[in-house]
Amino acid sequence: MSTSLIPFLEMNGSANEAIDFYMKALDAKVVYTLRFGDLPGNPESPLPPEKKDLIGYAILKIGESELQLTDNVTGSSYQKGTQVTIVVQTNDKDKATQYFEALKQGGQVNEPLQASFFSPAYGNVTDKFGVTFRILTRGHQ
Repeated sequence: MSTSLIPFLEMNGSANEAIDFYMKALDAKVVYTLRFGDLPGNPESPLPPEKKDLIGYAILKIGESELQLTDNVTGSSYQKGTQVTIVVQTNDKDKATQYFEALKQGGQVNEPLQASFFSPAYGNVTDKFGVTFRILTRGHQ
């Protein structure tokens, strides 16, 4: 089993600018980018054209470390300085469930742990200390 903790930044519309900045400032390399326009569409709520280039999910490699970014915001409001969450990434779905269940005790579930098009188990939870974690299972199980 492999588990890692990865900083995750919610950029509220400035992820493209942040990626360019970190590429220059920290020699970051873009490993993966998924834009809102690349995501499966919802015919009932079509994506406005000005949002197609926003970042749904991006991975930067900085030295031996990884940094993940999005233009999405957890919850209903964005407050500068609170945009850092932690990704707990594992290749073990049972371990992901264990982490999620433990972190939600006394906290708040933002997105239930469930299968998605990009993960066999993904969820978002804020623990009792106000720290938000994204639990992400890699691979197919």
